[in-house]
Amino acid sequence: MRSSPSALLDALLAPPPAADRVAFLSAQPFAHRGLWGGAVPENSRAAFAAAIAVGHGIECDVQLSRDGEAFVFHDHDLGRLTGEAGLVRERTGAALAAIALRDSTERLPRLDAVLALVAGRVPMLIELKAPDRSVGALCLAVRRALEGYRGKAAVMSFNPQAVRWFATHSPRIVRGLVVTEAGKRGFRRRAERHASLWRGRPDFLAYDVRDLPSTFAAAARARGLPVLTWTVRDAAAEQTALAHADEIIYETVA
Repeated sequence: MRSSPSALLDALLAPPPAADRVAFLSAQPFAHRGLWGGAVPENSRAAFAAAIAVGHGIECDVQLSRDGEAFVFHDHDLGRLTGEAGLVRERTGAALAAIALRDSTERLPRLDAVLALVAGRVPMLIELKAPDRSVGALCLAVRRALEGYRGKAAVMSFNPQAVRWFATHSPRIVRGLVVTEAGKRGFRRRAERHASLWRGRPDFLAYDVRDLPSTFAAAARARGLPVLTWTVRDAAAEQTALAHADEIIYETVA
């Protein structure tokens, strides 16, 4: 059977990584924003400590402060997760570090503090929340936090520009492309997925479990790119993940 032009370009422009480079990705599940629930907030030191205690990897999100520091926080706006209002990027690092997570004594953690807490005991997945093409400052802040870190860690993003930044400027750091097909069906959207793959040159994919099985994910996996899947919250999603992915990014909320 002849390969399609997109498949040939996938192999040429987004070749698979060496197997030993990405083996840690499939060695254990990853707790989505840490192991949180109840009195333990998402993306908090307590949530990360809980994941470490059970030997699971940690997925976390990173935003940039106004003065260029990498903070572990999911939303662009402070409102849902804190008692504050406004955008994360509008606050200095000192101001963000003083903000408490809602209903908690936990404060917003800097990425370097989270890495010091984890200290290589479990692998890390660091998702860069980079909504536009201006990714350099956030990528640089994450790279600086990772300098000298001896544990297993990977960066990933929905934004292929951020993935490409690491391919170009820090190729030793394992990098992944986060993908969802929700609302993105049809030929044009398929073409966009391939273009993101070629642009980012990822070592792995982190795929929306709601989209599995996916011909795009299956083709990447067959070529040697590991496929992680998010967010697994129940037994049915776990069974789908077992059939179509290499490891799960899961959430168990009390």
